[in-house]
Amino acid sequence: MTAVFSAAFLALLALTTALRVWLSLRQMRHVAAHRHAVPAAFAGRISLAEHRKAADYTVAKLRLGLFELAADTLLLLVSTYGGLLAAFDRFWRGFFPDAGLAYGLALFASVGLTGFLVGLPFAVKRIFGIEARFGFNKMTPRLFLADLAKQLVLTVLIGAPLLLFVLWLMEAMGRHWWLYVWLTWLAFNLLVLLLYPTFIAPLFNKFTPLAEGEVKQRIETLLARCGFASSGLFVMDGSKRSAHGNAYFTGFGKSKRIVFFDTLIDKLEPAETEAVLAHELGHYRRHHIAKRIAVMATLSLAVLWLLGQLIDQPWFYAGLNAGEAIKVGADGTARNTALALILFSLVLPVFAFPLTPLFSALSRRHEFEADAYAAQQTDGRALISALVTLYRDNAATLTPDPLHSLFYDSHPPAAVRIAHLESLSRQEPSPC
Repeated sequence: MTAVFSAAFLALLALTTALRVWLSLRQMRHVAAHRHAVPAAFAGRISLAEHRKAADYTVAKLRLGLFELAADTLLLLVSTYGGLLAAFDRFWRGFFPDAGLAYGLALFASVGLTGFLVGLPFAVKRIFGIEARFGFNKMTPRLFLADLAKQLVLTVLIGAPLLLFVLWLMEAMGRHWWLYVWLTWLAFNLLVLLLYPTFIAPLFNKFTPLAEGEVKQRIETLLARCGFASSGLFVMDGSKRSAHGNAYFTGFGKSKRIVFFDTLIDKLEPAETEAVLAHELGHYRRHHIAKRIAVMATLSLAVLWLLGQLIDQPWFYAGLNAGEAIKVGADGTARNTALALILFSLVLPVFAFPLTPLFSALSRRHEFEADAYAAQQTDGRALISALVTLYRDNAATLTPDPLHSLFYDSHPPAAVRIAHLESLSRQEPSPC
């Protein structure tokens, strides 16, 4: 069984890596081939220079992504078949021979730090290289380091206790530990949704109430008509890190708040801002957030159950070159809780990659539904105008490769989305 599992994992890793490279190369070629002409749907609204900038920006990100994929794949192989995880295990067992909770925390810290160091050059290149070259980066090195420090503190203060509790549950709750871990994970995610808007997000950004004026008046009228209650309308200083614009809902229950990037407020007209918010309201009214939570809860339960079946199997460890880190009992079972959790988290993305197009398709369907809702509640032409402005100012490609889009895009391609909105008949605002 060890050889079968190892061969299956390596074959699927090679297959998925090759597919990801092929899809990226297709996207690069397709975008570059359509670089010299603005699509007819955007003629007169986006200039050729802006279209070429978007194409070059897309290709630059894809090119860096290929190098990052190579580094991540190499790290995965080094961690498993290269013996890095086994070396971490031997090192920390010298301090914690019982392989208890402290050992598990140290093992996770080693793996996390290694992944962080491998990914750091790519983050720096992305922010201070590509984003800066195309005029989007506003992040200073000092702010970058400050963000990293805050993330580290949050990881230690929140992540470490959560990890210790999960490891304890896995050891103490018997055969059905995965059910207790699942319940803990759900509770934790709901708690984060509740606390993030008021306690975590302000650590990184400044949130100020939306100023009085036409934008606020339009939004309050829309919210009242739709019966949507929130804890406030806020503008976030996104411009201190990036020139990209966005808007989002966060929190749930009484902690719900609506957040606009200051860059978005500066770029859009009041009617356009209202239309963008109506789109976000569409996600809420069509229960997309609840549906996604339900899907992720179901999948996480299935994943944890699967880990529960693998955690005692010697071939699972041996098949990833970590057999020396476990001791096989008289009944033929083995257990290294922390190592099993790490190995599973490393290999799961490889086996789950074929599901990527399904999640992308579901997300695009939700975007269409939210657009339809926005066109019903506001002026659909205003949403079209807002989207075109955002495509232009965010340098989003207007000509994605269809197959790459099928796999990865959470939003419909620009031309398809605009055509869908134009096909919707103009309706007077109606009760939500």
